[in-house]
Amino acid sequence: MVQTPRFLTIPDVAEILNTSVAQIRALLSGGELRGIKIGGRGQWRVEVSELEAYIQRQYAQTEQLTSQRVPRGPAPEPDEDR
Repeated sequence: MVQTPRFLTIPDVAEILNTSVAQIRALLSGGELRGIKIGGRGQWRVEVSELEAYIQRQYAQTEQLTSQRVPRGPAPEPDEDR
C-alpha cells in the first residue's frame, strides 16, 4: 500500500498547481498558503491538508468574483451608415 506523504516540498506544490517555485514561495511568504519552515536552512514544507484548503479558498474566491460580474449582452451591431 502506497502512503501519501503528509508534507510536500515547494517543488511538489508547484508541480501540483502547475506553477513556478517562485510563485509558491510568494504565496508562502505572503501568508496566502500556509506552510512551516523546518531545519536550520528554513526549508518550507506544506501539509497536504493546507494545500487542499488553499485550493478550496481559491475556488470560493473565483466563484465569488465570477458571480459578481455583470453579464454582457451581445455586442452592438455596427451602424450601417458608416
